[in-house]
Amino acid sequence: MKKIQLPLQTLNLVVGFMVWVLISSLVPFMTEDIHIPAGSIAILTAIPVILGSILRIPLGYFTNLYGARIVFITSFILLLFPVFYISEASSFVDLMIGGLFLGIGGAVFSVGVTSLPKYYPKEKQGFVNGLYGVGNIGTAVTTFSAPVVATQIGWSLTVKVYLILLLIFIALNIFLGDRKEEKMKTPIMEQIKSVYKNEKLMVVFTILFYYIWLLCRIYGLLTQLPRF
Repeated sequence: MKKIQLPLQTLNLVVGFMVWVLISSLVPFMTEDIHIPAGSIAILTAIPVILGSILRIPLGYFTNLYGARIVFITSFILLLFPVFYISEASSFVDLMIGGLFLGIGGAVFSVGVTSLPKYYPKEKQGFVNGLYGVGNIGTAVTTFSAPVVATQIGWSLTVKVYLILLLIFIALNIFLGDRKEEKMKTPIMEQIKSVYKNEKLMVVFTILFYYIWLLCRIYGLLTQLPRF
């Protein structure tokens, strides 16, 4: 059971990322049936990214509490609702609401990176997380395959195909997920304190926020330049 967790969780990540980019991959087809305001496509495709980034923190925490099996199963069950909702969408607002919750697909990344190191010694954890990261290929799978399928059966049915994929992986995790995964019940506040007390991490965060601020300043200056 332990040996199968790496391939299983990597495939889970592939599926999560496939679902995550559904709208951005099919938006050219959706615009044929749904009016999307000019300039709003970028917002529509960015919405799943926002929730996908934010939810990675609680999903990593819950993985320590309940194990990857429960978190993956719960995530995929929750994804069934926005995927079906998007397949029946008839307005831009429908796509925005469904797209917001597609972010769960991107957030499952933190499940594997929290769970898999428990099964391997420290000297192998970097390699294992690297293999798990291959699951990012899910975005490419949907980007290339979904439009091809949509040309044959339409975008709505194409989205519904992902419901079958999610159901398959819910079943796989129920039967193959590790029920005996080591759990960690460290209070979340203690974990937060351990992060901000780590000097190396704080340096990284400081540099990151500095570059974000710098990029915002550059963008602000560029928007103020005269246009010819």
